[in-house]
Amino acid sequence: MLHLTKLAVGVRDIAHLRALQAERVARMPPLRHRTRNSPRRADEVTSGGSIYWVIAGFLAARQQVVEIVADSWDDGRACAALILDPTVVPVLGRPVKPFQGWRYLAASDAPEDVPAAGVDILGEAGLPAALRRDLRELCLL
Repeated sequence: MLHLTKLAVGVRDIAHLRALQAERVARMPPLRHRTRNSPRRADEVTSGGSIYWVIAGFLAARQQVVEIVADSWDDGRACAALILDPTVVPVLGRPVKPFQGWRYLAASDAPEDVPAAGVDILGEAGLPAALRRDLRELCLL
């Protein structure tokens, strides 16, 4: 199994990602993320892999990649579509430097999912998102 990482450009937080995707899937199902290049290791990604979203400089959430298919942009140019499970799963984030496109992420390097009640148990839910990011960057969360 192999994962992908991708910057969620312009996305403020996980709730914003969910809202943008809900709008997109309402217009044109199924939920997909288009990318110029198809992963050469697509079989490994679709055998249980996920796309990990980098939001505001942190690996913050993941979605399972269900399928990778040929697609085209609105202007007709060819691209690949990563068909995603609509469930966005928060992960125990860590800082990530900016990069272009997507990157492979080995299963052994993937962050763990946030336990269902984990954020509330830790008291993080009451903190502003920017403060949580700063505390994670300092390895205090």
